[in-house]
Amino acid sequence: MLQTPSKPITLEEFLRLPETKPASEYINGQIIQKPMPQGKHSTIQGELVTAINGVMKPQHIARAFPELRCTFGGRSTVPGVSVFVWQRIPRDENGAIANIFRLAPDWTIEILSPDQSQTKVTKNILHCLKYETQMGWLIDPEEQTVFVYRANQQPEVFDEPEQQLPVPSFASEVRLSVGELFGWLLE
Repeated sequence: MLQTPSKPITLEEFLRLPETKPASEYINGQIIQKPMPQGKHSTIQGELVTAINGVMKPQHIARAFPELRCTFGGRSTVPGVSVFVWQRIPRDENGAIANIFRLAPDWTIEILSPDQSQTKVTKNILHCLKYETQMGWLIDPEEQTVFVYRANQQPEVFDEPEQQLPVPSFASEVRLSVGELFGWLLE
């Protein structure tokens, strides 16, 4: 849902507003509320975060975060899953994970909801790629398709159950096929 304030606000003003449920994003001066995640979105998101963290987190290689606000390049978006290489995870003065992430994720993963614009989500992935994100996935549960985006390359389409999904180089130990990903919806 697009929310048009009576007067344009800046990114910094947006960041001072109270958080909404579901989250709102700031894109090109507009406030856009994301649709409420539904069953397929939530299932894939939860399983994906668990699968990535199960391989990457114990070795301090990377960490996956669900619905994390990432603010960079004049936008503030909330990808379904944001993966950060361990050394890039913002920390506070005590060494704990910071609340504010003012950088692009290393791997951004979006899961399309039924009322969500594929164009808007694709634009968010492409924005990330301009700011050093290594890879973006757009998962479409209804079509059982994953679109994979990399900087300066043509998007790739994965829709056959046996196809292995490509991952960024830092996540080479994460192995997941299209069939396994969408199989989570049958469990």
